[in-house]
Amino acid sequence: MRIVSRLVAATVLAAAALPVMVPTAGSQSCPDIGVVFARGTSEPPGVGGVGQRFVEALRAQAFPRTVGVHGVNYPASDNFTGGPAFQMNVVEGVRDESIHVQGVTSVCPGTQMVLGGYSQGAVVTALATSGVVPAGVASGTAPLPLPADAVDNVAAVVLFGTPAGWSAEKYGAPVIDVGPAYAAKALEFCAPGDTVCSGAPPSGSSAPHQQYGVNGMVDQAAAFTISRLVRSPAPV
Repeated sequence: MRIVSRLVAATVLAAAALPVMVPTAGSQSCPDIGVVFARGTSEPPGVGGVGQRFVEALRAQAFPRTVGVHGVNYPASDNFTGGPAFQMNVVEGVRDESIHVQGVTSVCPGTQMVLGGYSQGAVVTALATSGVVPAGVASGTAPLPLPADAVDNVAAVVLFGTPAGWSAEKYGAPVIDVGPAYAAKALEFCAPGDTVCSGAPPSGSSAPHQQYGVNGMVDQAAAFTISRLVRSPAPV
């Protein structure tokens, strides 16, 4: 499902540091909710600005349930000189996301996973759920998709500003939809005027694409996620 909202915030709130979700065998700190978020292009390692605002909103709405966080480990490079370079960049993220989700679900089976991504990161997360290998990526280097038994552990998928149309073609981004097994759990956000995700001819302004953290959509995404969660806390 794709949503377009006209909510606009007037100010940017200061971002808070987020704890990283790294459960280990025998851990007594399995979170109730585990967010795995892929940041956008050129953002520093971590969950990125939009991801951080989403986690803050989710943590506020989910309280007193605990929320663990993992920023997908991939370059998020702006090397858009050709399709293969972009695709291999994304493939690294898909591999990390898949490995992390499988690791958490094996150690913390009661943790409800939430997958998310912004811009290039939205491509990463959509691809992780689809199980489709992009054209031009050799089968030997393609990441393993999320296994079938991971579906039940994923409560929600939230994507912001997923490249489409001209932007996907220009940067060689694979055209990937959220996999069928995850479609009912997914919500995609494309802000009014964001031609990166709408596919409309570029307007010359990238502002709408950069405002997901402050236009109200992270709060909507958090509310959607809460509606998808099972009420019982994760066992430890």
